[in-house]
Amino acid sequence: MPGAAFFDLDRTLLQGGTGPHLSRAMVDLGLVPRSLPGQGLLFKTFDLLGENLASIFLARQATLVARGKDSQSFDGAATRAAEVIAELVHPFALALIEQHKAEGRLVVMATTTPEHLIKPLADLLGFDHVVATRYGTKEDGRFDGSILGPFVWSTGKLTAVRHFAAQHDIDLRASFAYSDSIFDLPLLEAVGQPAAVNPDPRLAVYAVARRWPIVHFDVSPGVFKVPVLGIELQRFALEALRSTFFPCARFDIQGIENIPRHGPVILVGNHRSYFDVVAMANVVRRSGRTARVLAKKELFEIPVLGPLVGAIGGIRVDRAEGGQESYDMAALALEGGEMVGLLPQGTIPRGQAFFDPVLKGRTGAARLAAASHAPVVPVGMWGTEKVWPRSSTMPNLLSLAHPPTVRIRVGKPVELLHRSPVADTKRIMQAISDLLPPEAREPHTPTEDELRATYPGGRVPD
Repeated sequence: MPGAAFFDLDRTLLQGGTGPHLSRAMVDLGLVPRSLPGQGLLFKTFDLLGENLASIFLARQATLVARGKDSQSFDGAATRAAEVIAELVHPFALALIEQHKAEGRLVVMATTTPEHLIKPLADLLGFDHVVATRYGTKEDGRFDGSILGPFVWSTGKLTAVRHFAAQHDIDLRASFAYSDSIFDLPLLEAVGQPAAVNPDPRLAVYAVARRWPIVHFDVSPGVFKVPVLGIELQRFALEALRSTFFPCARFDIQGIENIPRHGPVILVGNHRSYFDVVAMANVVRRSGRTARVLAKKELFEIPVLGPLVGAIGGIRVDRAEGGQESYDMAALALEGGEMVGLLPQGTIPRGQAFFDPVLKGRTGAARLAAASHAPVVPVGMWGTEKVWPRSSTMPNLLSLAHPPTVRIRVGKPVELLHRSPVADTKRIMQAISDLLPPEAREPHTPTEDELRATYPGGRVPD
């Protein structure tokens, strides 16, 4: 038998709960009285800490509010709320739903929220089925204040899911389940592939103990967020890479305002040094955002460091295999509204190529831009090679008294035509070049020492 994918709704598919939006829609249409005392505080507590007995008590009492009302009278409120809530659903949740469907699984919304209120949202999001609390009705179609079948919460949710699985020949051991709540433990333990999504404190501890995946649908797959706090690990890493912690360099950064505060962005820079990573990290930090950064696969193979690079949002690039996997991951990040950072040159130029005034790059950034229509923001870096030349295995720590200045300029988005990746790549590289100081665009005959600094170990090949 095939498996299915079961998704909880509140604090799983979206950051908070649907309660405030459903309540507002019903109040606006005169279906229920104004908000109850303390309801707002209860909603905020739910958004922050997750499901609790007080919120479940309120959910159970909702049947009494609906009693005597025509079941169809809620259709308008449900549809209105669905349009608002759909905009709040995390982009990577939508991508995962589509992935499960593409792999032949039924996708099912499993939620405590009443079916008559949530079915329009499930349809709008592309779910195949809904397992939700159902209210009983009289012969005239009015709600009678009862619950038909199990109250779809905790063990009741598992009962309802098992009933659904039996009806549709679904093997739960071949199924997936996603939830934020410790109260969904019965369902999570019943499936073969459980995942804790934006978990509440208790589920976070349990998931770690059981070695279940802990995921967040508001960031790219694999990106780690600190449980309960919900803060990306990358933010802590960016603070550790801030310029004040690197006395071997002074930073002169201008143009951060050219990076959009929200939405997909492709951040591109030139490559002169191993220190470019620190320079770009400071650009990202000052933008107030995080980024998914493409890096060569060897970095991911280093013990301890490799998994950490992945956890903070690094995207592994394997050029031997064509780099399609890294391209797909970067494209997914952009689709989810994230910022992607890359160095189109791919590697630090060696020898005379290091001094070439014409920058040459690979077409990855241009192809991503054509597919996503994300703005491409150029970054020109100069002086990083003085801090950490390619010939050295570590930064130049002898310059602490008079550290070199790393000059960084962030330009406005590059105007691209999206017709030819090669032509657009030339436009991107020219935009980066235009941000460099004048001497970078002049032909230069390097000295022997300058040439040696561009090769690993300082050894110029014969």
